[in-house]
Amino acid sequence: MKAWICDSEQKLEIFIPFLGKSRPFLGRCCQTCTPKSWDDFYYKQVSSIRLRNTIRVTEEDTRYRGWLVRRVCGFLAVWEWKIPADTPRDLPARICRNRRVRDVATGRSRGLRGDSESHQRWKEKVLEILAEIQAPLSPLLLRLCNWALLKLLNHLFFSVQLHQGQLEMVLKAARTPDVPLVFLSTHKSQLDGLLLSSLLFSQGLGVPRVTVGSQLCSPRLRALLSRLGGIFLPSRMVQMLSDWDEELPGAVLAAYVEEVLRSRQPLLIFLEEPSVTQCLSAPAWEWLALVYQAMRDGAIRDVILVPVGIAYDVAPGGLRQRGARGARPLGIGACLWAACRALCRIRGCARVDFAQPYSLQEFAAQNLTRQSCKGELLEELLLPTILGRSPSQLDGKKAEIWGPGPTTAAGLEAEEEMLVTKLGLHSLSDGVACSAIMAVGITSTLLLHKHREGVFFSQLMLDFAWLLEEILLRQRDVGFSGQLRVLVQHSLLLLESHLTLYHLSPLGDILVVPRVSAEALSELGHHSAALLPVFASEAVGACAILALLMDMLPFLETTVRASGIVFSHDELYHETLELLLLLPPNLLGFQPCQSLDLQSLDIVDKLILCGLLEAEEVGASWDPLPMLGTAGSALTAASRPGWEGTGVPVGWNWRPPHVAWLESECSDCDLALWPFHKGSHWVTMDFSDSDSEDQVPRRYFKLKEPQGSPGFLLFLCRLLSPMLRTYARAVAFLDHPSWPQPEAACGEALLQFLAEEDGFEHPSRSVALSSLQTFKEMGVLEEVQTPAGPLLHLGQPFQSSESRKKLETFIQRFALP
Repeated sequence: MKAWICDSEQKLEIFIPFLGKSRPFLGRCCQTCTPKSWDDFYYKQVSSIRLRNTIRVTEEDTRYRGWLVRRVCGFLAVWEWKIPADTPRDLPARICRNRRVRDVATGRSRGLRGDSESHQRWKEKVLEILAEIQAPLSPLLLRLCNWALLKLLNHLFFSVQLHQGQLEMVLKAARTPDVPLVFLSTHKSQLDGLLLSSLLFSQGLGVPRVTVGSQLCSPRLRALLSRLGGIFLPSRMVQMLSDWDEELPGAVLAAYVEEVLRSRQPLLIFLEEPSVTQCLSAPAWEWLALVYQAMRDGAIRDVILVPVGIAYDVAPGGLRQRGARGARPLGIGACLWAACRALCRIRGCARVDFAQPYSLQEFAAQNLTRQSCKGELLEELLLPTILGRSPSQLDGKKAEIWGPGPTTAAGLEAEEEMLVTKLGLHSLSDGVACSAIMAVGITSTLLLHKHREGVFFSQLMLDFAWLLEEILLRQRDVGFSGQLRVLVQHSLLLLESHLTLYHLSPLGDILVVPRVSAEALSELGHHSAALLPVFASEAVGACAILALLMDMLPFLETTVRASGIVFSHDELYHETLELLLLLPPNLLGFQPCQSLDLQSLDIVDKLILCGLLEAEEVGASWDPLPMLGTAGSALTAASRPGWEGTGVPVGWNWRPPHVAWLESECSDCDLALWPFHKGSHWVTMDFSDSDSEDQVPRRYFKLKEPQGSPGFLLFLCRLLSPMLRTYARAVAFLDHPSWPQPEAACGEALLQFLAEEDGFEHPSRSVALSSLQTFKEMGVLEEVQTPAGPLLHLGQPFQSSESRKKLETFIQRFALP
């Protein structure tokens, strides 16, 4: 068993995970953004406390004992759960007395006749908006619905696991005087709100106020959810009728959030939409801005934030809900019908994880201080490399790009909007990092990325055990336990509608073959996406190696083996940094506060740790230029017509290869970068035993097959290739629509273009929309303001098909064909 070092910052923690009494815990808060919270809100025994099935209620959870109690223990337990104090009874009066609400209302009523009449008018308007946002909690309805939900969850899942150590950590943070808790959760299904609300209620954390996102609800369902703790954005914030109507709902909502936080009611905010995962949603940004604004204005001194991760074997609702955009309001009848359909499915497991709490005040102070140094635009960093205009000198420290939030909150400056965006992305990455990996995710990943043509059940079990160990070595927890055969069988049972199973009697084995259909590939791709953040660093490094190999193909002889190819650290670092600049960190599960140059160095180190690279010593004196002029030009002239004698294609910013003379072998090809990164700290480090200070030696690596992991490099490339292929096809899409057009219409047209393409794998909505955002930051697409609203059109450099082809080729270098 190897030890995996997960933190490369100030403090190092080494943990050897195993499936026993100790569970790995990856939910530590960021040392860079919240160094004080790192020590204050950590429960030191978090790894040694067992899991608990929260939906299994026995007589021990009640004050009573006996035969009858065992049959009604669920109802008795729910009846004993404590409901803390609700918002103040004089909440409407408090809202009307709020300074910001009075300023907006006074400005509107100034100049009107009859002071008492205008005062009564705006007071009625405030109460009407407040009724849209929330309703008082109903204790009876809360207990009855939680009892019914407990029955439903027991029929949907075998268990809903919760780590007791994480719960103790949150309970410790909840005891901080005069500081409210705000839970920031990932969002996997429409059941998440009821599930988390019931879980927090049952564990003594109170009845949370749950924010409802962009899902439209019927009036009856909205009224029911409001009585259970749901809160909504006012409809007038979406459909604004006048300047006064624009300001008053925002003022009432801000005042309400202040009162909720003052009363120390827990607040639950979902950071993403089920259909667009790992992307900060516009409603979530609005709620986060209101929480930050309440702390900034002094309504509360601080807020403790708790990232939450949710994982399902199979999320209730399936792909139909993930693809739905909520065009029709959701009603109570539709919810009951969805529950009946879910009851007919095979039961799975669910897991809820809490990351380490941290202080919002500390996060804001640390990040507002660091934001004084702004980075360069992505257009300035990456376009020269893509278009071959000039040798680009990438600087990862200048690549921390923060655009404004999805909308603009009143009272927030540009730096504060960037802070709220960073807070949301940071909490989302923390929630993804602390989420457990489920058995269905492992099985789907193996079938989609390792055994697309089919695999025997016996081999699938061996690969399952191998991938499980790799996950645990990266200090990630899993949401299952039991015998290996039973786990794999249950995973196949949950995926049976997307697989074909052949029982081979003579061999005594089963052949498992994924179905070749869009629905099957989409389902397997959705489940396998949970493993990308686990292997994201190694996958980025593997795709960078693939790009180097693609550049070296014209210069390689047919007898050269992959293990004989040598890479320089400089070139591998450069390719990794290019890929990190292209892909948004939230899709890879990276923390957004980390600089890209440090991430690139960390990725190279992880490639060595996992056994894909091996350090190779190179002789001190060798001259690459003579070999470049003979072997290099001869190979390219024979294999790539149209190339010049230097081996560089016309219009392509390609770096010439160096040929390294090794002590162990005569000669091998090495793609070493010309000195471009003189400012990096690692250039001044001496990696040799020599005492000479005249010349800093280069670092070189050879490809290596990790012991016990055959085909690991290709497996890592396949994990990231669907995302890269989506980006490449998004470039091809730019040739089809007529420009300019609205961004929303452009996103829907891109999704339709990807879905209609034959053989394209599971187009992800979040990846497709992120590609458009990346193109905007790169200057491929530009936004212009018109009376009808903002429109997108092609940027000047990419109006020619040649430039778009260069961009597509640049992306395809990193992806497997």
